Amino acid sequence: MLNANMFIFYVDNPTASKDFYQHILGQSPVEASDTFAMFHFSSDVLLGLWSKHTVEPKAGAITASGELGFAVESAEAVDNYYREWQQKGVSIIQSPQHMDFGYTFTAQDPDGHRLRVFAVA
Repeated sequence: MLNANMFIFYVDNPTASKDFYQHILGQSPVEASDTFAMFHFSSDVLLGLWSKHTVEPKAGAITASGELGFAVESAEAVDNYYREWQQKGVSIIQSPQHMDFGYTFTAQDPDGHRLRVFAVA
């Protein structure tokens, strides 16, 4: 069975996106160039940020239609990240609230990709 361990977001400006993720994650990328950056999470998941102008094969219309989820241990941790990201100027599109799966808020990166921080109920 294949094991998915890397997600790639197509971005307008990989350097700006690298700076954004470095700022909110508090870690440096493991790889960075003018067209690509990659972050390695302790869970062994990789996040790649690839220039939508240089990706091969060329991508069609690019829209932000998914989410990158960050599971945390508690509702208090959700609130802490919410306040931290607000202070860092991250665009918040959903304030913390209880939903059927748990407690969550949603932000977005400079390209509109959704970033959901959540604690399972």
